[in-house]
Parts: sequence; C-alpha cells; structure tokens
Amino acid sequence: MNVPDAFTDRVEVVPKPRASFALTVIEGPSIGSKVTVEASQPSRVLVGSSEACALRISDPLVSRRHLALDLGEDGLRITDLDSTNGTFVDGVTLLDGFLRGGEIVRIGETAIRVDRLEAVSMPALSGRSSFGRVIGGSVEMRRIYPLCERLAQSNVPVVIEGETGTGKEALAEAIHETGPLAQGPYIVFDCTSVHGPLMESELFGHEKGAFTGAVATRKGVFELAHGGTLLIDEIGDLDLALQPKLLRAVERGEIRRVGGDRPIKVDVRLLAATRRDLDQEVAAGRFREDLFHRLAVARIELPPLRKRRGDIALLARHYWASLGGDAAGPPADLLRKWERESWPGNVRELRNTIARLIALGDLAPPTEEAAAHTTDVIDEVIRGGLPFVRAREKVVDEFQRRYLEHVLAEAGGDTAKAAAHSGIARRYFNLLRARLKNETET
Repeated sequence: MNVPDAFTDRVEVVPKPRASFALTVIEGPSIGSKVTVEASQPSRVLVGSSEACALRISDPLVSRRHLALDLGEDGLRITDLDSTNGTFVDGVTLLDGFLRGGEIVRIGETAIRVDRLEAVSMPALSGRSSFGRVIGGSVEMRRIYPLCERLAQSNVPVVIEGETGTGKEALAEAIHETGPLAQGPYIVFDCTSVHGPLMESELFGHEKGAFTGAVATRKGVFELAHGGTLLIDEIGDLDLALQPKLLRAVERGEIRRVGGDRPIKVDVRLLAATRRDLDQEVAAGRFREDLFHRLAVARIELPPLRKRRGDIALLARHYWASLGGDAAGPPADLLRKWERESWPGNVRELRNTIARLIALGDLAPPTEEAAAHTTDVIDEVIRGGLPFVRAREKVVDEFQRRYLEHVLAEAGGDTAKAAAHSGIARRYFNLLRARLKNETET
C-alpha cells in the first residue's frame, strides 16, 4: 500500500511545556529506587516486580505488572493493572486517576513518593502522520514514531503490544519495510491459526516421513524468512510445549525440522505481536519467562483508536480514498460526530465501516448502533426492577452474545479460530454459543 504524500509530510510541532514527575521508593525492599516520567517517553511507564518494568519493585506482594504511569493533560495518570493486592493513593483504593504531585502511592509493603518536577520545554514532535503503512498523526502516535524509526534500523527482537485491531501487524510490516532487510522476505506466522502437532511443523518444517501425511520435506517459517523478517503474531497463544524450542531457535539462530537429525542455521529478524498481557501470562505460568525476556528486548505499545485524538478523521479519509470512495470524501458531519463522541471500535472496524459506507451509502447501518444499544440494555435492566442476581445475568448474557458475534465475525465464521482468539476451549465456546442461541429463540 502506497501512502499518499499528504500523509508523509513533516511539520515540526513544539508541544507546550509539561511537568514531569519523579517517583521514589521511600519504604519497602526497594527503598531508594527511582524513575522519572516525562512527556518525551514513547509509551507508558510500568511499575511492578517484573524485570521489564521501568521501576522494578522487589516486593512479594507487588504484581509483576502492577500499575502504569503516563503523562496526560491533567497530570500524571496512574492505572492499576488488575494487580493482586491493589494500588492505594493516600489511603484510598485507586483503579485509574491522576496525580498532581505530593501523593504517596502504596503497593504491597512498598510506599512510593510522587514529586512534581518543574515544567520544561519539550523537544519538537515530528508532525508526520504516518510510519510506513501505519497512519496516525495524533500525539500518541507521534510519540512512538521515533522509537519505531530507531528499531527499524536495528536487528533486536521487538514485542508489539496492543488491543485487537490497533494495527500491530501493519506496524511490524512497516518496521521491516523501512529497515535494512526490506529486500528480504517478510513472513507472518499466526499462533491462533494452527493447533496441536502441526504448529511445530509450521514453525520449523519437517522431513519426509516425519509423521503421517508428511509425504515430502517442507520448510517452516523460520527457513522461509531467512535473510528477512519473521513476525510471530499472537505469540501469547503459542503452545507452552513449543516455547523452549522457539527459545533455542532465537538464542542459537538455528532450528531442527520435525523428524530431522541436523541443525539448520537461520538468519532472521524476529518480531512478535500480542493482544495479551505477557507479564500476566508469565505470572500465570502460561508463558516462559526466559523466552519473554529474550523476545522483549524492545517493546512498543500501540494505543487504541479511542485514545488517538484526531486520528479517526485522518484514517477515515485515508480509507475512503484507498477503497475507491468519491472525491467528496466521507460525510464531514459524520467525521465530526465520530471525533466528538469517540469512535467505539478499533482501526479495523473503522476501515470496515468506511467500506460499508462506500458500498451502501445511506443504506449502511448506523455505526454507533452497537455502542448505544449496550447502554440501552443496561439502562433497561436497571429500570426493570429485577433482583440483582437476575439483572446481572441479563447484562452478562447480552455481553456474551455480542462478544461471540464479534469474534466469529473477526474469524470469518471459523469457530476454532474464534475460540482461540477468545482464550477459551472450543468445546466451551460452542456450548456457550448454543445456549445463547437457544435463549434467543425462546
């Protein structure tokens, strides 16, 4: 996909001076540890016991990825990341909020003092509105572009994190296309698309006769990506039994085909993408810690579209042009409405909506219908006077129905793939689907 010139122009933008914050551990096992949160940082700062956290706390009561810090217009945003023992600010339990400076944050047996630093002039942010095939001119995206540029020119493994539909695969391809391996192959392996014993064969290849159906020798994705880039998509879904073999391949630069008796050298730039919280997967024992640290030499966290101010209209116009919309562009009043009320979906859903608008025009269904209906259902249940347990059941049933509809649509109707994306067993997925279908029919 070629990005129009309008999306690659650079305009230097000087952000308004913004205060930074210093966090210092004043009580607990890691007393004296510090971290500074500045607006120039490309992604949020993590606090927890994991080695991947910028402020690492050696406290057994602190979760691996306990909380996140990010600068906002209203101060230092602090978000508890579903920690086991909670986050407390000046004695009050906090899930998500803003700090001004002077507060004491307590996690486990650790106390952290928050100090507001003097506002300083920030270096100019590039006004570019794209990085390769990734489109976005919001401050949130422009903050990560310099990091993307540096990583594209390196050869270190990179983990790209973000919700479904945020553009992780597009970013991985952009890193490949703007780096020194651009002329080499670019191979994508989706961990949710293959299951069981076939996954090892897809990754590493197999020799003829290695198993029933192996009628010929076949290369795996590592060999196919030799001299280029391999993206392992949804790596959080990789079979635990295969993770040691992947670790060996990454560390040694060699693989062994299924049924083979000799190692094969491979020269591959490895990228990984995931919608899962790998720190939590490690803590739960579903992902090997040594593999995680070997892959997460660098990490990029892509923000969801709802947090990318100004990008909804930019992306809508881009998709309108690339999908063959008329010269007038998408309806201006609709773009203003999406920007004002916050787009409820992700980048992929925005593209699909634009495609429907181009194809159906006024016959296209209202794009806010699903989000609005969710609120209507909750309000209706609350006003219905049902007992708490029954009211909760109705809301949960509605959520489950829509969730299943969404993941099935994303998977093209493939139940196995939808179940894998959901992180639940296929049998339970089908039982849940059947139950909800029966309830709808009755």
